[in-house]
Amino acid sequence: MRTSRSRRAQGPPLPRPFVLALAAVLAVLGLWAAGGAVPATAAPAAAGARPDFRLPFACGETWQLQTYAGHAPDDKKLDMYRVGGQTLGASVVASAAGTVTEFFEPGGLEINHGGGWFSVYLHMDRRDVTLGQQVASGAPLGRLGLVGTTSAHLHYEQLYDTNGDNDGETDEMVHPVIQGTEYRLSPAGPFPRVTSTNACGGTSPDRYWVDTFADAPGYAAVDCVGETAPRCAVQGKLFKGTNYVLCKKAGDEVRVGNSFNHWWLLTDLDEVVPGGSGRAYVSAYYLQRWGNDEAKDNEGRDIRLC
Repeated sequence: MRTSRSRRAQGPPLPRPFVLALAAVLAVLGLWAAGGAVPATAAPAAAGARPDFRLPFACGETWQLQTYAGHAPDDKKLDMYRVGGQTLGASVVASAAGTVTEFFEPGGLEINHGGGWFSVYLHMDRRDVTLGQQVASGAPLGRLGLVGTTSAHLHYEQLYDTNGDNDGETDEMVHPVIQGTEYRLSPAGPFPRVTSTNACGGTSPDRYWVDTFADAPGYAAVDCVGETAPRCAVQGKLFKGTNYVLCKKAGDEVRVGNSFNHWWLLTDLDEVVPGGSGRAYVSAYYLQRWGNDEAKDNEGRDIRLC
């Protein structure tokens, strides 16, 4: 998708007599490199710590990471598609704090994060920042469109400046690390789904984002499995997809075959029955990412007790 970009103007070669004369002067001054006509250059700066790169979308949004044969390199470039929402028109945010240093097509920009690290974003039909602007992690950068592509998605790269010229080029691309996980995708898959923790706040959130594999019924209590009492009436349902929960509480077991869970998650339901309560408990059995008797969010954090 992205091609190698040169940002250094090159003029015509110098006449040979001029080069020879210049070489003689530089040799006297000790500035001509032995064995070649290339002046010595400064060594690249020492590698800075990799920034805490986050998914370049709002906190709680889930996006699928993909690549394809011919992406070149297939295992370093990421294409991102929204899960449970619209990709076209989605807001793109800064993956980490830095300075906007370049605009380029198709609908792209580059951020310098310091320490030799850069990130690249493509296919935006609107850029909401200016060159030289400093941005925080999670700051809006622009809007996803159909610029240079017929299928809306964000093309994303991470680069490290190995030659020390304070620029990020295509041949300096690295395997991206997002929210602590390194991705080396294959066109054959699998294509992971990642929920953004970008600008979500502290380490003990008020809301935990989780993925559920099916619609889940909500109850006012956690001891209502097999009960028909009025207090155990279904209050409504939490729709399949990415949702937030507030806390967990131990209760009756929900079991299907060899899969089971005793944890119940307090949340706000998507659909409420007449007379029902919008805030209710759903079984952690419906969590897509975890196993028996586990109640964690998409980042692997244990959900706090109610």
